[in-house]
Amino acid sequence: MVNVQVAAVGVLMLLALLAHVLAGVRETMSIRPSSILPDTADRISEAAGTLERNWTQALCAFQLVTVDLLALTALSFLLAFTDLIPQQRPVALVLAGFFALWGVAWLVQLVVLKVPRKNYLLLGHWAFWFLCAGLSFWGAQSL
Repeated sequence: MVNVQVAAVGVLMLLALLAHVLAGVRETMSIRPSSILPDTADRISEAAGTLERNWTQALCAFQLVTVDLLALTALSFLLAFTDLIPQQRPVALVLAGFFALWGVAWLVQLVVLKVPRKNYLLLGHWAFWFLCAGLSFWGAQSL
């Protein structure tokens, strides 16, 4: 039997994965320092090299999230549509906790970075993670 709540999480995760890969990569590529800073002087060139390395590290970390999203999507679909995972309820509860931690981490970052409160909805990934946490928790109750 299909677990509708966990299946909804899988669909949301698939949409997040697609948005992350399609839009997120494009946005991240648009801020590449080498496309912004001219290489006209040694000092600028040295600063540009540092910015390029920092940007590359950030992009690589960004792509690690792609792996997480892919794994969470697959796990959600496996939980929703199969009996391949033993102890499904605890796994769904761990999934809910993981999503909740991502939501908290996102909010903490907004606070630490002193993002104006009016931008919290524009940077509303936290709400997405809390929605996935709630759906996973709800779905765990029927596993």
